[in-house]
Amino acid sequence: MHPKDFVIAPSILSANFAKLGEEVANVIASGADWIHFDVMDNHYVPNLTIGPLVCEAIRPCTTVPIDVHLMVKPVDRIIPDFAEAGANIITFHPEATEHVDRSLSLIRDSGCQGGLVFNPATPLEFMDHVMDKLDIVLLMSVNPGFGGQRFIPGTLAKARLARAKLDAYEKASGRRIRLEIDGGVNPANIAEIARAGVDAFVAGSAIFGAGKDSDPQRYNTVIGALRNELAKV
Repeated sequence: MHPKDFVIAPSILSANFAKLGEEVANVIASGADWIHFDVMDNHYVPNLTIGPLVCEAIRPCTTVPIDVHLMVKPVDRIIPDFAEAGANIITFHPEATEHVDRSLSLIRDSGCQGGLVFNPATPLEFMDHVMDKLDIVLLMSVNPGFGGQRFIPGTLAKARLARAKLDAYEKASGRRIRLEIDGGVNPANIAEIARAGVDAFVAGSAIFGAGKDSDPQRYNTVIGALRNELAKV
C-alpha cells in the first residue's frame, strides 16, 4: 500500500481542551488527515467525555473529516445530532444497539460514512451481514474508556483476519472498506500494525503527550515519525 493511502487521525481525547480549536488546527498543519472524536457516556464505558456541541464548535476549525467514535449506549438517539454537528464518519460498537443494520442505515441516511467498532474480545462476525453498509471497521487495540493504554498485541492477528474479510468483500463487490485501529499506536509499532492490513491509525497520547501543554513542534515531530515508519511498509 502506498503511504499516501494511510490515514493518521489524532484523537483529541488527549488534547489540551482549554485550547481545543488551536490543537485541532495545529495537528492538521502538522500533517494529520482526520480528527478522531471520542464520545463516552459513563454507561457503555467508565468515562464521560464530549458531545455534539463540541463537535459543532471544532467543525469550523478544519475541513478534514471528523471521525466520531461513539462509545455510548444506545446509539440511535445521538447519531443524527452528530451528523448535524458536522461529523463525516460515525462508528459505534455492535453491543451498543439492538439492531446493527438499522443503526448503520441511520448513519448513512444522515449523510455520514458509517462503521463498526470491535473491542478486543468482540468477535468480527458482527460485520458479516452488513458489509454493504460499512465504510470503515475500527479495531480497538485497548479496552475503551481511557487514553494512554498499551497496545494489546493480539490485535495484530485480529487485524489480519479483518483485512482478509474486507479484501474478500472488495474482490466480490469492487468497494474498499477502511480498516482503522485505535489504542497504543506510536512510531515504534505503527509499521507492524500497517503490515497486518490496517490503513487508518488513531493516535492520542503519542501525538498530544500529556495533553496539558500545546506543542506544535511535538506534533510535527511525532506525525513525521509516524509517516516515516509507514513509508517503510
